[in-house]
Amino acid sequence: MPTTVVVTLRLVDEYAKEIRDLEAQIEAMVDAEDDPKAIAELEMQLDVLRAIYGRATDLHRAGLRDRELHLALAAHGYGDWTLDNVYAYVYESCVDLPAEGHRAFLAEIAAADLAGGLIGPGEAHG
Repeated sequence: MPTTVVVTLRLVDEYAKEIRDLEAQIEAMVDAEDDPKAIAELEMQLDVLRAIYGRATDLHRAGLRDRELHLALAAHGYGDWTLDNVYAYVYESCVDLPAEGHRAFLAEIAAADLAGGLIGPGEAHG
C-alpha cells in the first residue's frame, strides 16, 4: 500500500526574515547584557513589526479568496495583490493610528478594520 507523505514548506518572505533577524539581534544583546533600554526599544519595535506582519499576512490570505479586495488595493494605488503591496497598505494604515503608548498602539493595530478601509463606504474604487 502506497504511503502518502505531506510536506509543508514555509515560505520566508523579507518581512519574516526581518523579524527573525531582529529577534536574533535582541537575543544577542540580552546574552551580552547590553543596555536594557536599547533592548526594550528593539523589543517594542519587534512587537510592532510582528503585529503589522500578522495583519498583512491575514489580509493577504483573505484577499486570495476575495477579488473585491484586489480591486480595492489597486484603486488605492498599491498595485497588484502581492504580499509586498498588501504589507505596504497595512503598514501605512497602521503607522498613524491614534494610540497613546505601546500597548495601546498594538491594540489599535489588532483592531484596525483593514479590509473595510479598502472597500468601505466612500472609498474610491477606481
